[in-house]
Amino acid sequence: MININLKKLKKPLKIKQKIFFDKRGYFQELCLKKKFKLNIRFTAIASSKKNVIRGFHFQLKDKQTKLIYVAEGKILDIVVNLKKKSKEFGKVSRFILNKGDMLFIPDFYAHGYECLTPKCSVIYHLEKYRNAKYESGIKYNDKKLKIKWSTKKPILSLRDRSHISFNEFKTKYKTL
Repeated sequence: MININLKKLKKPLKIKQKIFFDKRGYFQELCLKKKFKLNIRFTAIASSKKNVIRGFHFQLKDKQTKLIYVAEGKILDIVVNLKKKSKEFGKVSRFILNKGDMLFIPDFYAHGYECLTPKCSVIYHLEKYRNAKYESGIKYNDKKLKIKWSTKKPILSLRDRSHISFNEFKTKYKTL
C-alpha cells in the first residue's frame, strides 16, 4: 500500500497490508506513522468469542479516529455516520474483516462489530485517549438502522444493552 493521509478521508476505508510468511509464521507491520499520517496515542485490544457484539460506541467529546486491526478470527464490522451536517448522516457501512485486515474509521462514526469465529482478537489504534466521561453508544439492534447481524442471540455487555436509540441520539445531541 502507498502512503495515504487518512486524516483527509471522510469515510471508512478497508486497508490490506502485506503479510510476510515463512516457516516460523508471519510478520506484518500494523501502524506506521509515515504511511498513514496518524498520530496514534492509545492502543487497546479486545478478545471475544463467537456471537459477541460490541458497540455501537463513540465519544461525544475527544472523538477518536480509529484504525481497527483483526489479529485473530473474523468479524462483521459496522460503522454508522453520526456527522449531522453530512449528506450521509445515518448511513450504515458493513465490512467483513479477516485476520490481518485493517479498517480506518473517521472520528464522527459510531463503531461496533460481531465476532464470527470461535475467537476474535481486535486491536484498536486511536488518535485520542479514551475518556469514560464522554463515552456513549447507540443500540446495536436499532430498527431504524436496519442492521442484519449474523447471530440471533448475541452476547452483549450490560453497557451495550443500555445504549440509546438512533432517534434519541438525533434529538439529544446537536452535533458530533
